[in-house]
Amino acid sequence: MSRFKLNIKHIEAFVEVADLGTFRRAAERLHTTQPSISNRIAQLEGYIGQRLMERDAGSVRLTPRGEALLNPARAILEAADAFLAAVDDDTRFEGMLRLGVSELIAHTWLSRFLMEMRERFPGIDIDLTVDMSANLSKALFDRSLDLTIQNAPFDRLAGGTLQLGRSAHCWVAAPGLCLAGRPISARELAAQPILAHARTSQAYKQIGDHFRNQGLRLRLMSLSYMGTCLQMALNGLGVACLPVAMLEDVLTKGKLVRVDYPWIPDDLVFSARYLLDPAPTWLKEAVQIAQRIFPPESGTG
Repeated sequence: MSRFKLNIKHIEAFVEVADLGTFRRAAERLHTTQPSISNRIAQLEGYIGQRLMERDAGSVRLTPRGEALLNPARAILEAADAFLAAVDDDTRFEGMLRLGVSELIAHTWLSRFLMEMRERFPGIDIDLTVDMSANLSKALFDRSLDLTIQNAPFDRLAGGTLQLGRSAHCWVAAPGLCLAGRPISARELAAQPILAHARTSQAYKQIGDHFRNQGLRLRLMSLSYMGTCLQMALNGLGVACLPVAMLEDVLTKGKLVRVDYPWIPDDLVFSARYLLDPAPTWLKEAVQIAQRIFPPESGTG
């Protein structure tokens, strides 16, 4: 009869189940099957001679012994990652980065980020989600995402957070609306349909408050996607308030023009956020890549 040999897969399974709360999600995270995860935990418990987890209606909670062993298990994973990092060959890293980004990132420098990650860490696959910041935060804290690059404000603090940069807003319209080349009053702007991001966005709320405070009725249209907002502005369907970072091409080509109105919503401030403990080297390096290529103070000029 073969002797059981403890290996890193048993430790990975233990930590992932503890963090995610189910065998199914741990299996998805580790790219294996639920029976395989169950078998690894059973082998680990058999080796230790004590139960580490209690299973109840699909959920899992650690026993006192499991709680006591969780931090040492994390330390083993951290040491294994440090060993690979010391090899000084990023091609040796393997895994999956579940990345969530705000739409502005997808419209600007996401491609460059993905190319740099692929060149440096070819063994790391990236599962990409593009969504509104509030949805990304929810997915981060239920651990459906490993790393988010998103705009504030945030209703919860993440253990790993690095501020990246900002992007100012700009009022733009199709040339046919004849709003370029002169200062525009609040009343004249409010007479136009205003195209803005989703109702949950900071910009949408601030635009509504700004015009209401001046006693002006506003035709404010919320759009779930900035790309849709941009396209409607290009079609001459209203004045759009969008981040400058996604407008450079259309402004340069004269497809849209700036509208000279003296007030704009607050800048979008972006951060990279993660919860993984320990965070593997390649995830921390992904954050550094994002910080390096994010255009600082983007669009404030």
